[in-house]
Amino acid sequence: MGLKRRDFFKMAAVGSVAVLGSKSLAGEESRALDSAQALGVLVDTVVCIGCRKCEWACNNEHKLSTRTLAEFEDRAVFAKHRRPEDNAFTVINRFVDPKQPGKQFTLKVQCMHCNKPACASACIVGALQRNKIGSVDYDEWKCIGCRYCMVACPFQIPAYEYHEALTPRVRKCTFCEHRLVEGKKPACVSICPNEALTFGTRQELLDVAKERIKLNPEKYFDHVYGETEIGGTSWMYLAPTDFVNTELPRLQTTAIPNLTETIQHGVFKSFVPPLVLYGMLGLIMHSLREGKDEEEKNDGCDCDSGSRQD
Repeated sequence: MGLKRRDFFKMAAVGSVAVLGSKSLAGEESRALDSAQALGVLVDTVVCIGCRKCEWACNNEHKLSTRTLAEFEDRAVFAKHRRPEDNAFTVINRFVDPKQPGKQFTLKVQCMHCNKPACASACIVGALQRNKIGSVDYDEWKCIGCRYCMVACPFQIPAYEYHEALTPRVRKCTFCEHRLVEGKKPACVSICPNEALTFGTRQELLDVAKERIKLNPEKYFDHVYGETEIGGTSWMYLAPTDFVNTELPRLQTTAIPNLTETIQHGVFKSFVPPLVLYGMLGLIMHSLREGKDEEEKNDGCDCDSGSRQD
């Protein structure tokens, strides 16, 4: 019987630990990329109308379901907080500004395509890598199904096809890389009717975001989420309220790989079991949240969809 691909990589990953210890385990190339010129998207939750067309466009582009646009326009789903899944790369949730109880806003979530991605840092076989245009790509052929990326991601984005017994994959937003290389915008951006999604280079988006805050200080909270969080992200956000009132976690500016790669390299050189390694990574990621759960209790975040599900 022929050796299955994933079985081969499971053995190869174990057998090549010593080699990996002397090389980059976490995409050192990504740190050398010009993040300012990498492509990105600015999500303006102030002008987002929650139409969910972006959800449909994503599902349609990636053939994740056969549901129609009319089915996606059903806003009853806002009654329950949702997270991206293996068959839904992006979702929109509705929140209430605690300072303006009658005012609601909607927020789209998907892979943030971090400048220095923790998922790529955690992947021991290089199945996740950030490329030069700014997207974090996944190579399912390399993936051995360890799911360390799911543990490492501070945004809890990667999902796993648990229902696929033979060939499960890690699933997440691809940034429509196949469209980007053709000079097109991501599918979700192309369909947005209210220009809540703005596509461009990261520096252009930061300039746009700061200009909107400057011109409309009464509408926007004075912070561009993703500008500095964990080293910066390709997807960035504007909101009418402090981001502690959203599902986006409060994170430090230090990139997670900067904290974990030294540990990771030393661990593999010393042959410390991976479970011990990722226990340490989990503790580091927990500390980066800076007590967000306690802050939410104190601030009394009033989200009509309930508290954030971790």
